[in-house]
Amino acid sequence: MRVLIADDSIVSRHLLDATLRKWGYEVVVACDGVEAWNILQSPDAPKLVILDWVMPGLTGPEVCRRVRERAKAPETKNESYTYILLLTSKSLKEDLIEGMESGADDYVTKPFDQHELKVRLRAGTRIIDLERELIAAREELREQATKDFLMRIWNRSSILDILQRELIRGGRENRPLGVVLADLDHFKSINDSYGHFAGDAVLREFARRMQHSMRAYDAIGRYGGEEFLIVLPGCDETCTSGQAERMRRALDCDPMAINDEHRMVTCSFGATCWLPGMETDPETLIRVADDALYVAKNQGRNRVVLQLVGSVVSK
Repeated sequence: MRVLIADDSIVSRHLLDATLRKWGYEVVVACDGVEAWNILQSPDAPKLVILDWVMPGLTGPEVCRRVRERAKAPETKNESYTYILLLTSKSLKEDLIEGMESGADDYVTKPFDQHELKVRLRAGTRIIDLERELIAAREELREQATKDFLMRIWNRSSILDILQRELIRGGRENRPLGVVLADLDHFKSINDSYGHFAGDAVLREFARRMQHSMRAYDAIGRYGGEEFLIVLPGCDETCTSGQAERMRRALDCDPMAINDEHRMVTCSFGATCWLPGMETDPETLIRVADDALYVAKNQGRNRVVLQLVGSVVSK
C-alpha cells in the first residue's frame, strides 16, 4: 500500500521513509504541507497519510481540514477514504483534541516508537481495505440490480430510466435522441432446435456484437425476452437509421457457432427519434419504435424500419 509522508525535517523524513519501506509500504514523500496537499488532490493519491503537525505553508491540521472539506464536495464525494495520522511533539490534551477535530484519524507523538507506529498504520490499512471491500460489494449489488444477469447489459427498468434521462437532457441541450427496438428473428426456432443453453449463448453473442458496434455513450438494454431497447443520444433521423443499420450488419456479417453448427442469426430493427421541440414522452417513442419493428417483421425481417410522425421509411 502507498503511504504519503509529509515532514519538513529531512532527518525525520528519511527515518520514516526507511522504516515504512522496511515494512513493505510504497512511500511518497512531501517536504511541506503545500506539497502534501497538492499530492492529495491527484487522482491516484495515497490513501494512507502521515503528516507532521508543524510544517511550512500548511500545517498538518490545515491539510487535514482541506482533505475532509474536499471529500464533502459533490465532484469528489464518492472518492475512497483517506486515513490520516498526525505526527506531533505536542502532548497537551487541548492540542490533541484540536488535531483530531481537524479531521485526523489518529496521532503518534515524536519521537515515534516503531511498534506504536506500525500498529496505528495497521489499523489504517485495515480500515482502507474494509472500505474497498464494501465499495466492491456495493458495486456488485448495483450491477445485479441494474444489469441483465445473462448478458450483462442494462435490464428493463435501467434502460427505461436511461431513456427518460436522455430525453430530459436532449430537451435541455437541444439535441435529438434516437430510439430503437431490436428483436431477434426466429429466435424460438433456435431454442427449439438447439436448446435453451444454445439460445442463451446466442443472446450473449448478440449483446457482444451490438456493444462493439455502438458508440461509447449509446445504451442497450433487454426490454423483454429477445427484444432490446437501444438509446442513441444526439441522433436525428439519418443518424438513428444509420446506427441501426450498422448494428444490423454487425449481426448479419458472420454466422454464429451454435453447438457444432454455424447458423446465420438476424435481427429486425424498428427505429424512431425525438427532435427538439417535440411534445412526446418515452412511452410514445417506444410505441412508435415498436410499430416500426412490426413493419420490419412484416416486410421480411432482417431490416431497419424508421418511423416518424405519419411516415415510415425502410432500409
